[in-house]
Amino acid sequence: MMLVAFYTAYTVLSVAFTFWVGRNLFKNGRVFLIDSFHSDEKKADAVNQLLLVGFYLVNFGLVSLFLSVGTKPTTEIEVFEFLASKIGIVLVVLGGMHFFNMRNISNMRSKAHRKIEK
Repeated sequence: MMLVAFYTAYTVLSVAFTFWVGRNLFKNGRVFLIDSFHSDEKKADAVNQLLLVGFYLVNFGLVSLFLSVGTKPTTEIEVFEFLASKIGIVLVVLGGMHFFNMRNISNMRSKAHRKIEK
């Protein structure tokens, strides 16, 4: 019973974090994408939506694959440690994807501004 509760908590927390981060990136990243696409809102919104879908696919895939990784905990303390380490890895991946996306968007903006200046 303890393992079922652990896997439920891991799945619920991972999905919640993924949705929360994805929605924030989607909502707040729009401004940068519009700037990157020379105020072409339609193109920026389409790219933003594609980035969100890719973000969800990668993270939900990671969460799913990571369910079976590691030695199953046998004590209550191990359950908390195991849950913390699995959630921690999911959060690090979410953060890494955020910085990767921001770097790419920043590069796109720089290229867009260089083209305008020429």
